[in-house]
Amino acid sequence: MKNDSIVAIEKPRLHYGFTIVACCCLMMGINVGLTFSCAGIFYRPVSESLGVAVGEFGIYMSVMYVTSSLMLSVAGRLLERYSARWLFSANSALMGLTFLSMALYDKVWEFYVAGGVLGVTLAFLLYLSFPTLVNRWFQTRVGLMIGICSAASGIGGMLFNPVAGWMITVWGWRWAYAGFGVLILCVVSPLLAWLLRDRPADKGLLPYGADAVVTTAAEGRGAGSGMTYGAAVKSPLFYALILFAFLMMGISTLNLFIPGFVTDHGFSLEQASVTAAAVMAGVTIGKLALGWINDRSSLAGVAVTTLGGALGLAVLIFSEGSLFSVMGGAFLFGWAYAGVTVQTAMLTRSVFGTRDYARIYSVISIALAAGGALASGGWGLLADATSGTVIFASGAIGLILCLLLGIWSLRSRSSSGA
Repeated sequence: MKNDSIVAIEKPRLHYGFTIVACCCLMMGINVGLTFSCAGIFYRPVSESLGVAVGEFGIYMSVMYVTSSLMLSVAGRLLERYSARWLFSANSALMGLTFLSMALYDKVWEFYVAGGVLGVTLAFLLYLSFPTLVNRWFQTRVGLMIGICSAASGIGGMLFNPVAGWMITVWGWRWAYAGFGVLILCVVSPLLAWLLRDRPADKGLLPYGADAVVTTAAEGRGAGSGMTYGAAVKSPLFYALILFAFLMMGISTLNLFIPGFVTDHGFSLEQASVTAAAVMAGVTIGKLALGWINDRSSLAGVAVTTLGGALGLAVLIFSEGSLFSVMGGAFLFGWAYAGVTVQTAMLTRSVFGTRDYARIYSVISIALAAGGALASGGWGLLADATSGTVIFASGAIGLILCLLLGIWSLRSRSSSGA
């Protein structure tokens, strides 16, 4: 082996990878937190202002999911060819401009257009941001870093849902959208452009946890073990996990209807916003806890996220006039929401291994986007035709199905010895 194929790099005290994680948390906490975690608080006031049903307004979220799903493969190819730093910064800025424009809309179709634009940005900022960057910058503690980045969206929801509720009550929903747009455009996007870097080599570093001496050809990575992509797509386990991901994401969109369900049961908008924050508290704690649990048992992780979420929905259905009970149910439901990103990723790794993990998970990510696309508008239409109780009960049943899919996938994987 030639000497020029060996690279020795001195490690600094604080690896720049942690700055990359901070940038990922910024994207997840503010961009994704405002787009997803705070969307529900706008449903009732905006639909009433526009004179449309909540379900009709909520279709913009379906448009967003569909666009994300269609954009994912394109976004993946762009990230292979162009700078992640500028792609993420540009999409953040586009998101900020979209929020500013939403403050001016007076027709529901305009929100559908905005949903399409937001979907394009989220293909980068949600689905590909932290998985891509963490895997580039970290050789060890990858799961922990992914859990931290993913949990940031819950923290953003906890912080911004009460702020959104207060702004809507005092100033109106238009100023709330405008304020969030300014925050993304003037704070997040410049920080990403300043701090993000594509790869450790850009800073003269190796990935965190890599050996001090690696070959440049291998870039410090092993081939990994597990199923190849070709073998995976021929396995029924692959389609079981696609269904698991589809259902988990679809059920997580019930979060958008919790504020309206709470106000329909006699609580104020401010109390509904606090309940929405309780969901995000469950999401945040759930993501961190699920990462820890999955290090020990993927089966336990599947059980905790599905049963916890189903119990939370049951508590919401049967709570009568008790804000404490409503908040408790919302908190437990947050654990199911947490499972969308953390548990789906960990279950995929447990079943298929690491050999072709990225390629396998990219397909499952499309199922996540598709589940959100169909469910976010579908739940609203079903709720308009029936009630919030019906959609929450349906969600609980769906989570039990996810539990059975997870158990079957893990047991089939173990028995096959693949």
